[in-house]
Amino acid sequence: MFITLLYISNICTKQTNIYLLLVIYCLRRMDLSEKVVECVPNFSEGCDSTIINSIANAISETKGCVLVDVDAGSSTNRTVYTFFGTPESVVEGALNGALKASELIDMKNHIGAHPRLGALDVCPFIPIKGVTMDDCVKCAHQFSERLVKELNVPVYLYGHAAREEYRNTVPQIRSGQYEKLPEKLKDEKWKPDYGPTMFVPYWGASIVGARDFLIAYNVNIMATKEQAHRIALNIRTTGRSPTQLGLLEKIQAVGWREEKSNVSQISVNVLDYNTTAVHIVFETCVEEAKKLKLAIAGSQVVGLVPLKVMLDAADYYMAKEDLFIVDEDQKLRLVIDRLGLNSLGQFNPQEKVIEYVIGSNKNGPLASMPLCDFIHSLGSRTPSPGGGSGSAAVAAIGAALSTMVGWMTFGKKKYENLDSTMRKLIPPVYQVMVDLIPLVDADTNAFNMYMDALKLPKNTPEEKERQSQAVQAGLTASINVPLKLIKTVSRVWQSLTELARCGNVQTKSDIQVGVRCLETGVWGAYYNILINLPDIKDETYKEQVRSLKTFSASVGSDDNKTAACGLREYNYLKTISRTSTFRAKALRDPTLIFINFFNVHVARYDVIR
Repeated sequence: MFITLLYISNICTKQTNIYLLLVIYCLRRMDLSEKVVECVPNFSEGCDSTIINSIANAISETKGCVLVDVDAGSSTNRTVYTFFGTPESVVEGALNGALKASELIDMKNHIGAHPRLGALDVCPFIPIKGVTMDDCVKCAHQFSERLVKELNVPVYLYGHAAREEYRNTVPQIRSGQYEKLPEKLKDEKWKPDYGPTMFVPYWGASIVGARDFLIAYNVNIMATKEQAHRIALNIRTTGRSPTQLGLLEKIQAVGWREEKSNVSQISVNVLDYNTTAVHIVFETCVEEAKKLKLAIAGSQVVGLVPLKVMLDAADYYMAKEDLFIVDEDQKLRLVIDRLGLNSLGQFNPQEKVIEYVIGSNKNGPLASMPLCDFIHSLGSRTPSPGGGSGSAAVAAIGAALSTMVGWMTFGKKKYENLDSTMRKLIPPVYQVMVDLIPLVDADTNAFNMYMDALKLPKNTPEEKERQSQAVQAGLTASINVPLKLIKTVSRVWQSLTELARCGNVQTKSDIQVGVRCLETGVWGAYYNILINLPDIKDETYKEQVRSLKTFSASVGSDDNKTAACGLREYNYLKTISRTSTFRAKALRDPTLIFINFFNVHVARYDVIR
């Protein structure tokens, strides 16, 4: 599916919201089966809005991509563009931007705080969905070849596309910057990977590569540029020298002055946020600034940031300050406040968090519709939505009612001695509720996938084989969704046992209904698995599912690994009666459940054959 590329110009602030709505609309219409690559070209122009917007317009004429951010810095004299698309389209989009830049940018006159090597300084390709790093390496090579063909300029490869270890990172390649490039090109060691060894004054050289997701992050400090750089040297991985390494792993950093905002910045590239989190970078800068008796004045995310980064930071500050926050929006507000992300401009999660921008965390049409409409859709003369979606909805309601019991106990004077207990019990139950909601649509989507496969042509042997494979994929998906429901619900029983023992007695009926709903969801998931089994061709897999036996995660495809995980959880649910007060014997025909909460010992969950 081709998407007209739109962009948000930070220059045209009056129309930003309109552009954003259009961008989000296009992103959310992207075919989720498509391969998605992110491209983040850095151009050496951050002052002239005409040039900045001309490059954006050149990219916007490319089909198959969506440009979501244009971040221009006047002090750095540099603009970072962020866009998504298919592998083919992002190569085309980056090339169109580069061709326009070649008409408008002259490096002979370039001055800026940020290190740079060329007009298109850096152009990374990043895997987002349905693509591998090797796919992005291919993008880097294809783009480099075409750039040289069009402009005949030097190109260096970096990151996963690098051919030499000593020129693997951008700082290694950019050493000496534009001014030392003529001399560098004469050195055989620094012969470009693509393009000529001659110096091209108006352009310089470009650094193209493939990398994991990188977070560009600036910490504001009330200090001189030199003091900011001193802290940057202290924290960055390479430190000051091979014998004096920095404090943090997978971090690049430099200090500069942001004249427009009247602050200096410790500019950081977080190369692996799972190794060193953004909040750890911020807190380390705070500690280093204290040693110099300097003040930190918030921070800034350049481009987009994964939701996990924000939630990890929220968990850190909640633990550090002994806070109790469950709602995702409130967690983001906490992080925005603690990191000072609004210090140089509003940090709007809808514009800055990847999952929000592309809508990957948005509820599907069934989960989003009014309850009345959903019920009518279940009762309509169509096979979907059906029992699978209904089971997920009922289970989610069960988790929601159980969560309510926690909230009706927490914060009340009568039960204040239980606040610490509720802080422990509410989050896992709440998270199960959140995780069950998407399964309402996932089940219907899996069923529709199966039905679509049945309609595929079967006129030739090849078509018959494709149709058969598609049918089996649809059936497997239709089994995996209820397995996921079972696995999700199985996480909540221990918390509910404790909640039933000590929760607000006035909510007795609510938790009874909640547990019955959760049981119904598991019951429905179980039978939705069984109804899809007869048409599975893999007899071994079929028998394993039918008997609900645990089997190794090494049995073939990723789908089977997922199924194995779910079955292990269900098998646990079957045998939990031996070890828990929530007794469950998941047999063929569970017809009676007796739940007796709030007695002295009790939170019993019995399924009787």
